[in-house]
Amino acid sequence: MESQKVTGIVKFFNEAKGFGFIKHDNSNTETFVHVSGLRDQVKENDRVEFEVQEGKKGLNAVNVRVLR
Repeated sequence: MESQKVTGIVKFFNEAKGFGFIKHDNSNTETFVHVSGLRDQVKENDRVEFEVQEGKKGLNAVNVRVLR
């Protein structure tokens, strides 16, 4: 599966536990994000660009970076 860049908003991110969810701009889809998939530090309501990759428990956001 070819990964493509997706944009969205960080809906939730728990810094203490190192994970959260990103809501895609073009749909109601939400993707899990782990701190290991971040390129920039994120917080709730940040606009981000990322790739979706199959993980152990489903789809994960990787190469997540904040759009400024």
